Amino acid sequence: MKNVVSIQEVKPSFTNRRSFLKISGLTLVSTSLLLAGCNNDDDGNGGNDPVSKFPGLRNGVFDLGGGDFGILTYAYALEQLEADFYTKVVNASGFTTNFTAQDQAVLTDLYRHEVIHREFFKTALTGALPDANTQLLPNLAFNYGSLDFSNRTQVLATAKALEDTGVAAYNGAGKFLISPDYLLLAGKIVSVEARHASAIRSLINPNSKDFAGDDVVDVTTGLDVEKTPSQVIPIAGGFITTKFTAQYLP
Repeated sequence: MKNVVSIQEVKPSFTNRRSFLKISGLTLVSTSLLLAGCNNDDDGNGGNDPVSKFPGLRNGVFDLGGGDFGILTYAYALEQLEADFYTKVVNASGFTTNFTAQDQAVLTDLYRHEVIHREFFKTALTGALPDANTQLLPNLAFNYGSLDFSNRTQVLATAKALEDTGVAAYNGAGKFLISPDYLLLAGKIVSVEARHASAIRSLINPNSKDFAGDDVVDVTTGLDVEKTPSQVIPIAGGFITTKFTAQYLP
């Protein structure tokens, strides 16, 4: 008879979660050249689909494009947002005084991960796009309105919204990827983003079930919420001041 371990017997500590966050984030570095090395014969832009377009300027405004490169450029835009947010968080004047030691440790890990994700997409897309000089998404500018980066409650609430949206964005866009290599990479990143979301939720409400709340996990299917690019962009766009379009994304 097989040994059965009760769920109640497994009580992961925050120390273990932090260790996992650190390992899972850094693991992506080892795959950072895979996308750049993919064969351009498998063009990553929807194959022969005439609707698919490469990213680039259209009528003076950068468009994210369509097909696989459009989805990856869309992910790059979201990672730029998250990296910028956490950079501002850890560099805020009140970071070491208004946040607990546990807050600081987790938020610093998330900052490092998001910078890794941003640079991963930048490096990979630079190597994979036919003309990165014109087709690579430029550095975006952001505005967080009245958000006080030294206020723990405001920062964690915003982090929760960004992480939940990021997970839903990867879940909703992954099904549109054609290349299995790109889908694999997106799957690796969304698994890290999901752990970010649960870590933030645990900081807000420790020792609760919020890390996998009913608002982000469907109680009937056990699956995370998913949102298409057209649903996510208006949400993320509230923080992005650089004008862009996404006319070829679903």
